[in-house]
Amino acid sequence: MRMRNSALLCLGLAATFSLVAIGDALAQKYNSRGTPTIGASRPTGGGGYQGGGGSRGPGWGAAIPGIIMAVPQFVPQDGPPGGGRFIDDGTVDDDQPSRPPRQKSARRGPSGAPPANERRLVPDEIVIELRNTVSPQQIQALQNRHRLTRLESQVSQLSGTTLYRWRIPDRRSVATVVRALEADNIVASAQPNYQFALQQATGQQTAESAGDPAQYELAKLRLPEAHVLARGGGVKIAVIDSGVDEANAEIAGSVAENFNALATPMASHMHGTAIAGLIAAHGKLLGAAPNAKILAVRAFDPAGASAGAEGTTFAILKGLDWAAAEGARVINMSFAGPNDPAVHRALEAAHKKGIVLIAAAGNAGAKSPPLYPAADVNVIAVTATDADDKLFEQSNRGNHIALAAPGAQLLVATPDGYEMSSGTSFSAAEVSGIVGLMLERRGDLSPAQVRGILLSTAKDLGPKGRDPLFGAGLADALAALNAEAIPVAAAPKANGKPRIERVSTGAR
Repeated sequence: MRMRNSALLCLGLAATFSLVAIGDALAQKYNSRGTPTIGASRPTGGGGYQGGGGSRGPGWGAAIPGIIMAVPQFVPQDGPPGGGRFIDDGTVDDDQPSRPPRQKSARRGPSGAPPANERRLVPDEIVIELRNTVSPQQIQALQNRHRLTRLESQVSQLSGTTLYRWRIPDRRSVATVVRALEADNIVASAQPNYQFALQQATGQQTAESAGDPAQYELAKLRLPEAHVLARGGGVKIAVIDSGVDEANAEIAGSVAENFNALATPMASHMHGTAIAGLIAAHGKLLGAAPNAKILAVRAFDPAGASAGAEGTTFAILKGLDWAAAEGARVINMSFAGPNDPAVHRALEAAHKKGIVLIAAAGNAGAKSPPLYPAADVNVIAVTATDADDKLFEQSNRGNHIALAAPGAQLLVATPDGYEMSSGTSFSAAEVSGIVGLMLERRGDLSPAQVRGILLSTAKDLGPKGRDPLFGAGLADALAALNAEAIPVAAAPKANGKPRIERVSTGAR
């Protein structure tokens, strides 16, 4: 009898293990949604197997006399216990059809969101770049999707895209909106509408009289001698600045074209007029390239009589694009601000088109980080010196400084007469004029060749060799025009370290 009971017990255990194995096998025959994949019909709540699963799918188990055995239940057909559904790759989808699928961004390079401590931007505006193939319907949908208000647009010849300036109507931060836009697959780039400032020092004094004797920069740069060889005739130099007084006697007839990149009516301003005069004056004053033609771009708002006008990313981009389309050979940028991705791409495109880009180093002093566009790798950065060849105290420093030119206490033209004024803005204008002389003599010079000639012919100042204060030294217009070889040019990298640009040799 005892042996019979033992045999029955063994049979019961064997049956239990068989049922477990059958349950495991059947579980494997169900797909991830609990649907049978074999020919057997799906078991129902009360049929066939104890512990059945009701409407949520089958359960599997066995009851043996003297033994209670439970087998883990299958995943129910309508999903795991917290909602959602299993999908084939083993992940769980929350099954929310209203959520749009993730889209790969079309943006180029790193994020355009501003650094956390950056304040030089319009607080409720963004600049967006879209490919020209994006339809009006897609643009409207993008605007609606991100709750933005369109202000203006500009088709860019330099980038081959369309730029948009949109307002953020609520209190969302610029960084938040930029990151959201970058996740949208039709957005090529998004960034703040950064703010830039003209680089003129404060404390200027009005001069009672004007005349060449006050222009010490002429002798320093050897411009009178250089003008025997060239005066900039036929060379277009764009000035992206505040409004230029084209009726001013010093530059009468020099302004070939005017472009207003702002929504406000055109108005003359002292800074833009002074820059144009330092390049092309031919009255009581003498500019660096008196026969050059000025393409005057008003991108800085002349609010008030001070030189503290500001410009934005969008206005500067419009100005760069217009200047390139009008055939500018040189673009003078006597302003400074943050590192701007969209402006960088436009400068890079202009550089590739053969346009020489000149910018003021900035007047933020020795402790300032590099300012842009001067620190851009495509740009020749110019710092300021005084009548004793000493560095203008407010000048920025850095490895990106290319060379120097007089910028302290210069006599400049304004809409109301003349002023003594200072700043790296004026130094940049003088170098732009010198480049105009060089291009008149050799119109096929590339931007790299121009840089190489300027740096190799500069008069060394400060520590021997190139340094972060004066760059290669004081510009020399006559030596630049007489250079018989086009040397290798040292240009800064994006991180401020020197880079060597190899260019062809031999004058033509």
